[in-house]
Amino acid sequence: MSKFHDLLRKPIIAILFAIILGILVGAIVFIAAGFNPIEAYGIMISGVVANPKNLAQTVVNAIPFIFTGLAFSFTSRAGLFNIGIEGQFVFGALVGALVGYYVALPGIIHPIVILVIAFFAGGIWGAISGLLKSKFGIHEVISTIMLNWIAHYFSNFIVNMPSIKVPGTLHSPEILDSAKINFFSTEWRRSEEGRAFIMENKFLGDIVRTDLGWGILIAIIAAVVLWFVLNHTKRGFEVRAVGLNKHAAEFSGISVDKNIVFTMFVSGGIAALGGAILVMTSTNSVSVLSAQEGYGWDGMSVALIGNTSPLGVLPAGLLFAGMSLGGTLVQSKLGAPTEIINIIIGVIVLAIAVASLLPRIADRLAQLHAEKKRREEND
Repeated sequence: MSKFHDLLRKPIIAILFAIILGILVGAIVFIAAGFNPIEAYGIMISGVVANPKNLAQTVVNAIPFIFTGLAFSFTSRAGLFNIGIEGQFVFGALVGALVGYYVALPGIIHPIVILVIAFFAGGIWGAISGLLKSKFGIHEVISTIMLNWIAHYFSNFIVNMPSIKVPGTLHSPEILDSAKINFFSTEWRRSEEGRAFIMENKFLGDIVRTDLGWGILIAIIAAVVLWFVLNHTKRGFEVRAVGLNKHAAEFSGISVDKNIVFTMFVSGGIAALGGAILVMTSTNSVSVLSAQEGYGWDGMSVALIGNTSPLGVLPAGLLFAGMSLGGTLVQSKLGAPTEIINIIIGVIVLAIAVASLLPRIADRLAQLHAEKKRREEND
């Protein structure tokens, strides 16, 4: 019985509970909509996992979610609610597009310069909210929401400038080849050698046709670094201490204000890396947008599914991207609306919040078990 109690206290059980509940609710919604849930889930799984092109595309689609999820999970550990990830992501994409086109550098150095500038640009944008909270007591939810829209319209303003916008379009120029970080360049895929490779190697050829690149490796490195900082450094201990109890942290000599600014800076920088990498691998430019794209908001869901753990965000981002892509496959083959996938994801996030009660349930069961055992001994 004690093993069962210990099992309920593990975070992975809460996540599995939430995913299973989401799948069950999704099945009910599929049935209510007139579709066979077994067939729908079969299309999702086989279409993503068994298809090398879709599997590679899932990894590509997961990268922005992973970075925005990492950004949110880092601030969560400090007790902060960074809703400004969307704007910080936009700043990173803008830096990637501008530096990627207007600054000519050698192939290896160019992506590194873009990533460094994007990190500091997004970090400074995030640190503004940290300063407003630490110096003036302005809640980060309010300031980050406002900064999201400022970043959104600032990006539109820059892209819409006649000196930047490609004539007759609503987007910036395509970044230079030296700024791209794809495993397989567009020029190579179009060359005779590339076309021959794709024709001769069906499995690898499907992967070559995607935008798969170094972004996933950078995402893994970022997750490991954040995990190490949080769990094995003095600064990480201070961040977690502020998140658990800022008054106790301050009493013990930890500067709460400095850690708030630091956390928001790092979070903003990580989110901006996601925006820059999206430009450097997939879009190759930024466009004038009528509304926010939602990468920051999706990243919040990914972080919650990953239990706000940097390492947990990696599989959560892949799951989120796989379900989204699987939803489009179900729509194309069965005609089922993709909103069902959004319902499943929403139920998973909600169930994770409810699943925080599992440790309390375990404690209560352990207490009842102990009382029963004492009564048996007394009898």
